[in-house]
Amino acid sequence: MPWCGRLLTRSELLNPMKCQAAASFLVLTLTALPAWAQSLPAIKSGPTNAVAACVTPGRLMAFVKERNPLVDPRFDSVATEYMRHGEELGVRWDYAFFQMLLETGYLSFSRGNGQPGIVRPSQNNFAGLGATGRGQRGEHFPDIATGVKAHMQHLLLYAGDRIVDPVADRTRKVQEWGILTDWQRKLNRPVTFSDLSRKWAPNDRRYASKLHGIAQAYFDTVCNRPDPRPELVAEARGGRSNVASATNSKVSGTELARRALEEGRAKDAPRSSLGASSIVSQAAAATAGSAIGESRSKKTAISDSWQGGPPETDRSAKIQTVSAGAAAAAAAKPAGEQRCRVWTASYGGQKAIIIRAEDEGLINYTVLDVNEGSEKRETEAYIAAYAKGGEPIGEFPNQLSALDRAFELCPEG
Repeated sequence: MPWCGRLLTRSELLNPMKCQAAASFLVLTLTALPAWAQSLPAIKSGPTNAVAACVTPGRLMAFVKERNPLVDPRFDSVATEYMRHGEELGVRWDYAFFQMLLETGYLSFSRGNGQPGIVRPSQNNFAGLGATGRGQRGEHFPDIATGVKAHMQHLLLYAGDRIVDPVADRTRKVQEWGILTDWQRKLNRPVTFSDLSRKWAPNDRRYASKLHGIAQAYFDTVCNRPDPRPELVAEARGGRSNVASATNSKVSGTELARRALEEGRAKDAPRSSLGASSIVSQAAAATAGSAIGESRSKKTAISDSWQGGPPETDRSAKIQTVSAGAAAAAAAKPAGEQRCRVWTASYGGQKAIIIRAEDEGLINYTVLDVNEGSEKRETEAYIAAYAKGGEPIGEFPNQLSALDRAFELCPEG
């Protein structure tokens, strides 16, 4: 909700300029999920969210081979590894496996039109980790088991866990950037595979429905047949006597990130947002507000990009630091050496622009989410209000790609 000192009425939501204070905010609203999407389970398993007994490695591989008879025999162990790591880490490994089938085209690693996909089979990358487009094929893992574990850890990161020594570099980066924290906190409930779909595949609005379709096909068919290879269950469990999900006594990633952000903001006082000490005149802010108001009226659905919703640090600007420890890191740099920080901001679109601006000797790189067709107008409005003297230095298909580049320019974050 935009800040008006109270919740907005329906009339004010439809006509945002009625609420003067709302004019300087980037507004996103959630749309209701269809019933089938709401039924997708939470990522983390537990006593009330257990994998069905009919889901076994043998049945899963039979399901795959019915749909891809040419699957490479070297992937015969992949379902066993999903069960093994899923039970050890406490993940709904059945839906993780279904997601893998969606990501890899039933282990064909093709685009569905006979053309090879971005990720190659030899990479053992079953979730497209690091495959962000622009020729980036993603990460390589030494074997199938490691690739499966990397997928599971990335799912747990989305679920709010802190991953110690991540297998995938992508998991490490996303965890360090903290870009999922606000999103997780605003959900205020366990993260489900429905929630995940809006983040994992920002350009595929049918991602959740496809995942649901794969799961439904399995439960309607193979799930009711005898297990062709029941011995794989014992192999996956490796001597474990039951399938109880591993419990995790660690503090959740959401809580750790919240504490880190609070600590970082306290160290960075009184500056709480980019340009807070040099916000331009009310006229410039009104210009930005007008652009934001127009954007709001054109787009009411939440962005599917990798972000935690509209970032907030105070009431004057919808922006936040990606790295809570950046202030301390920047302060530690030797005198005379240029300091830098990375920020995110959003107008609710899927495309992203990097804006470079200097403020009191500090170079700020802001990754601004913009709406297609309004890139120039929204970028100029943002610069006028929050990054005076700044300039756009790059345009990217999504926030994650832009963050990759921003952290190349400013490794200290």
